[in-house]
Amino acid sequence: MSTEVRVPTLGESVTEATVATWFKKPGDTVAADEMLCELETDKVTVEVPSPAAGTLGEIVAAEGETVGVDALLATIEEAGASPAPKKEDKPAEKPAQQPQSNEGKMTDVMVPSLGESVTEATVSTWFKKVGDTVAADEMLCELETDKVSVEVPSPAAGVLKEIVAEEGTTVDASAKLAVIAEGESGGTAASAPAKEETKSEAPAGGGKGGKDVEDAPSAKKLMAEKGIDPASVQGSGKDGRIMKEDVAKAESAPKQASVSVASTPSQAPRGPVNADDASREERVKMTRLRATIAKRLKDSQNTAAMLTTYNEVDMSGVMNLRNEYKDLFLKKHGVKLGFMSFFVKACCHALKEVPEVNAEIDGNEIVYKNYVHMGVAVGTPNGLVVPVVRDADQMGFASIEKTIAEMGTRARDGKLSMAEMQGGSFTISNGGVYGSLMSSPILNPPQSGILGMHKIQERPMVENGQIVIKPMMYLALSYDHRIVDGKGAVTFLVRVKEALEDPRRLLMDL
Repeated sequence: MSTEVRVPTLGESVTEATVATWFKKPGDTVAADEMLCELETDKVTVEVPSPAAGTLGEIVAAEGETVGVDALLATIEEAGASPAPKKEDKPAEKPAQQPQSNEGKMTDVMVPSLGESVTEATVSTWFKKVGDTVAADEMLCELETDKVSVEVPSPAAGVLKEIVAEEGTTVDASAKLAVIAEGESGGTAASAPAKEETKSEAPAGGGKGGKDVEDAPSAKKLMAEKGIDPASVQGSGKDGRIMKEDVAKAESAPKQASVSVASTPSQAPRGPVNADDASREERVKMTRLRATIAKRLKDSQNTAAMLTTYNEVDMSGVMNLRNEYKDLFLKKHGVKLGFMSFFVKACCHALKEVPEVNAEIDGNEIVYKNYVHMGVAVGTPNGLVVPVVRDADQMGFASIEKTIAEMGTRARDGKLSMAEMQGGSFTISNGGVYGSLMSSPILNPPQSGILGMHKIQERPMVENGQIVIKPMMYLALSYDHRIVDGKGAVTFLVRVKEALEDPRRLLMDL
């Protein structure tokens, strides 16, 4: 009986893929779920597992061919009478040694789920070393993705026998990190690492010239067309294979040297440094979070027609209202009444009047959003992250304060998920908590607006012909001039100012 191997679901809006590599050839024996081939789409690489155990029959789609969703790739001749005796022969010879002391007690530590759209991570810290005894669910290592840190617990109790991915290694979402030997068998401990080492060394040594490390066919074709030397391209595929997107990056790198975060430190020329100064300097590799922040901010500057407009607001109204009700608010809702809820509500109010500030550009279209997912920038020890308060326009003061407080705590602990930092339609950044008096915030793409809050400082102001001391704050709105005109930006900022200076306007929708 034969089983068909077909193209799996490739993701939303992806309709075709290129067969990059076949890991098996016709006649090879395959196990269920063993990897057969790798498909390459516009954005991601998809591995195709075997739907059944048996022998690989005919390969219908060869390497380099473009196939659609659900297209036939190959056939599997399911195992019949011949594989069964093989399995019986082996247990007859080594029934007690193999399953019990070796394979039955070796557990792989795999990369956990990293979240939607996250395909790789960097091993930042190992808390255990080879030979250490570990308990089930005890923390083994920490992975660092573009925005969050992920802790990896031990899947079983035993001894850490091998670390496959050392600190600083970049791994994909399905990679093996380490091997745990369950129980305490000394003999097993000696033989198990040897087997794992031969497994890990095989691709590196014997597989160098094999298909596992061959460049993707689409990448070869593109390099030939563009006249690019493969040695100058950094491969991101399995075992360093060069993928199509790697060629595109290499081609655009010289033009975008200032944009590429990875190349910025090495390509930006430093001035001469004498030996005495050099000995007192320290070089630290950029974390993935810091590199992503740098790239996104630079991309924002290069893409958007960014402009900033300023105003100032008298915070007396908010401060008096807050002082009057803060104790009652805390007693009823269990959370302190801060300034952020006033600013979130004021921005939601202003965004209804100036919807283009709550929009984004998608190709040749402008997407207007009939909701407000408010991003609130939070400084953490590792860098700036922006958790999103969803449907903030439908929330009350207490709900906003609770959500911001809870997300802020988890952001500083590195516990936010990717989903909680995606989908924002507008952002508020509060530099005032650090003492900033005036600044121009940078847009958080693809958003078209970001409000910068600053330090509240008493200043002499003229009121009814008299000089009085007022608690004043400068506000800065950075906006994308491609969508938002100056009139809209100024109107938005004035509406925020009016709502904060007289918070009663928020209750009456004025």
